[in-house]
Amino acid sequence: MAFTKLAQDRPRILIVGGGYVGFTVAQKIQKVIKDAGGVVTIVDPNPYMTYQPFLPEVAAGSMEGRNATVPLRQHLRDTEIVGGRIVSINHAAKTAVVEPINAGETFELSYDEIVLGAGAVTRAFPIPGLSDVAIGMKTVEEAVSVRNWVLERIETASLTADEAERRRALTFVIVGGGFAGIETISELEDMAREAVRRNNRLRVSDLHFVLVEAAPRIMPEVPADRAEKVVAELRARGIEVLLNTSLADATDGHLQLINMGNKSPAGELDTDTVIWTAGVAASPMLKETDFPIDERGRVRVGADLRVTGDNGVIEGAWAAGDNAAVPDLTGGGVGGFCVPNAQHASRQAVTLANNLLASRNGESLKDYYHETIGVVAGLGLWKGVANFKGKTIGGPLAWMMHRAYHGTAIPTTERTVRVMATWALNQVFGRDTSSVRHQRSPRLAFQQATGTAPEKSKAKL
Repeated sequence: MAFTKLAQDRPRILIVGGGYVGFTVAQKIQKVIKDAGGVVTIVDPNPYMTYQPFLPEVAAGSMEGRNATVPLRQHLRDTEIVGGRIVSINHAAKTAVVEPINAGETFELSYDEIVLGAGAVTRAFPIPGLSDVAIGMKTVEEAVSVRNWVLERIETASLTADEAERRRALTFVIVGGGFAGIETISELEDMAREAVRRNNRLRVSDLHFVLVEAAPRIMPEVPADRAEKVVAELRARGIEVLLNTSLADATDGHLQLINMGNKSPAGELDTDTVIWTAGVAASPMLKETDFPIDERGRVRVGADLRVTGDNGVIEGAWAAGDNAAVPDLTGGGVGGFCVPNAQHASRQAVTLANNLLASRNGESLKDYYHETIGVVAGLGLWKGVANFKGKTIGGPLAWMMHRAYHGTAIPTTERTVRVMATWALNQVFGRDTSSVRHQRSPRLAFQQATGTAPEKSKAKL
């Protein structure tokens, strides 16, 4: 998009990121700002927001990747969408530097007010070999790739005579025992079990799923006794759960594990599949701004979601979601701040939008306060866990609560209908366990036809 094509003659509210915060804020304020003669601008490299709680279901084939996204242009008709990424911000000069998605020449974008909703990125550690063999579970592209890869590994194993190679192909390792890791391994194991049942050359007992968690427990968001029951349920399904265990080396898929207590060896295994869900970090772009940043790289804000430094409120700057250190006024947040999850981000966005409009009218602002009434997680078809108003629930009821909540929480009625329809069809016709081969190399068929295909090499995730 050329710089001259962007609105330059109107007051601009610049929104960094089109995720939960960016999409919701734009949806709430776009018409008001337009009617007042201004423009709301979202800058994001993706033309959609991703509803991340659905990524494990995308990876397991319970949902198409597109259904876990909400297209920005389709639902934000009065918002200016810029396909690119903001690489730096000078709030003192009210300018941001934008890099277009084609990595072309950067340009400056001026603004009057800014909303920081850049979210978070996968947090990894300098483990030897990790970057070469692992994949995250933070984007819809990753989830789709994981689905195709796992199903391809199953098909490859069914044609492999070498026992060691078969064992390696059917060993799937997920690192991280938070909600993302537990839902990912549960959904994938459920899908893999069904895929193997449909392949008479394999047995379900051939599958080897391993969860590696450095902490002494999983899912800190639920009570300890319920977390223990989830571990017991996973182990009953044949999933190996390794607590107090970390990954020391992942070179060439040969994983070396260590005990967190004394750093002693905790075993070794070979795998073609490592999925990393061990935490997130605030967008590193924030370090290229003049906003106050805390020790965890998050922009500092007050309870009213205005960016706030040592000398008080920074006018014209707002932030919420995973890239912001939002005070948890309920007293339940870790370190006094709201935990980085979709539930808080979507609700903070509503408060931010209301406060932004209120400030323009000289009205009083409201502090963000949300006392979480519970959490839900899906653990495969008809399996789940929930903590609702202090009561723990498991099994089919928790699974239905999980789907009911997230099916209606994804933004827009259109997306809710698509999600619900997909789920209903899956209940009638069953789970689709076919992989789309070579999705990451779509030109391969043409290259083979023209004799220019690359030489065969070891498959990589």
